[in-house]
Amino acid sequence: MAMDSDCVILIEEDTPLMEPITHFLTGACIGRAGLNRKSAYATLAAFLAAEAADLDVLWGYAGPVEELKHHRGITHTLIGAPVVAGVVVGAVWVLYRWRERQRSLAAIRLSGNSGSGAVVSRVPKCEGPGASPSWLSRNGGLRFVLSHPFHLLSQLKRMGHPPLMATRAEPTVKETGHAPSVAMQEQPVCWGWLYLTALIAALSHILLDWTNNYGVRPFFPFNPRWYNGSIIFIAEPVIWALLLLALIMPAILGLTDREIGVRRPQFSGQGWAIFALLGMVALWCWRGFEQAKGFTMIGQTQVASEPVLRVALEPYPVNPYRWHVLLETRDFYQTAEVNTWNPGSTTAIQSDPDTDVQYKPADTPAVEAAKRTLIGEVFQDWGSWRVIRDAGQEPVPGIDPPQLPPNRQWTTVVFSDLRFRYSFMASQPAGRAPLGGWVYIVDNREEAAEGMGGREQK
Repeated sequence: MAMDSDCVILIEEDTPLMEPITHFLTGACIGRAGLNRKSAYATLAAFLAAEAADLDVLWGYAGPVEELKHHRGITHTLIGAPVVAGVVVGAVWVLYRWRERQRSLAAIRLSGNSGSGAVVSRVPKCEGPGASPSWLSRNGGLRFVLSHPFHLLSQLKRMGHPPLMATRAEPTVKETGHAPSVAMQEQPVCWGWLYLTALIAALSHILLDWTNNYGVRPFFPFNPRWYNGSIIFIAEPVIWALLLLALIMPAILGLTDREIGVRRPQFSGQGWAIFALLGMVALWCWRGFEQAKGFTMIGQTQVASEPVLRVALEPYPVNPYRWHVLLETRDFYQTAEVNTWNPGSTTAIQSDPDTDVQYKPADTPAVEAAKRTLIGEVFQDWGSWRVIRDAGQEPVPGIDPPQLPPNRQWTTVVFSDLRFRYSFMASQPAGRAPLGGWVYIVDNREEAAEGMGGREQK
């Protein structure tokens, strides 16, 4: 029963780093799938909003247990997503105001040194959410290229309108000898569309987190239940490649267009972005189908020597046919490996009772006391396959046990979750879990210290 001896190894592991790559890339593709045609800064807003929910990692400054308690908390809920989107749009608004201010000052300085006449150019107005009826809107309508800026600015000030941002003056016919060329129109900022884009990206974060085995609580605080699809590994290179391809290919094709003299469109890559997003959904469906096939195979095969109470299939990266199986019986847990590529093969399900069985640990007084601590409450809430073990007087690596008088005794209680105790990479030793907690219990009733990995909760 190899897993029984892993409790010391488990508490050597720190909490895992969050995986932001998939979220950032998904946000960029959401922005370029067509929403960037509705408003300037749409891709930036989607890029930021797709990952903004993971700012709850800042709880780590309050300690590792507080970080685990609040990770995938209120920012990962359906009532939190609109707030996350609003914060991101607010950040984009600050950037927008700063850039407008810098460009306005630069244009005024340029116009002050020019003697050419004023030219009027039209910037398209917003359509749909966030549209402004004002013909002098900062987001659209008429925009002036100034040669005498101070006179026009004073007129606008008397009208009660904020200064408009000036753009570069077009050369006159006298200067060039021909009619001025038509400049590319500036993309307007439509704040309604921008908020909708950020909201879609924020909701995509919740959906992506549901697909892996950590889980989310989208209906919190009304429903505290954790939901997880467990169909995609937390870091999936196939999805990375798909999303990166969608973002890189338009740039590569653009280089080719410039070499042969083809005019590059203002917006490019919409088809590639849609292709990548649909491809990611197709991968979810494929993996969900293979997972369901794995459940059927386990249900038709006697793996454990006792009746099975529940089963879970955990994903591996890249390979959609390989799954790690968790089985629970009344007395023990058992693991197995399933390959859904050839269900009829004699090696499709592999499990060795001598090495893959872990008997359930006893509920000692120290374990009962540990369950009442902060780490105990957090693990009982989140750890759907939790194992709480009395490790005896085995010190946590890097954390000194409490110094007690001879008539008192300390015990280490270790927390782990079987969902993360499998070798998902060839280089990772089996039994090393990325999530593990511990607590020192004194005299089977008092908490002396607690933490995650090598970090103590202060």
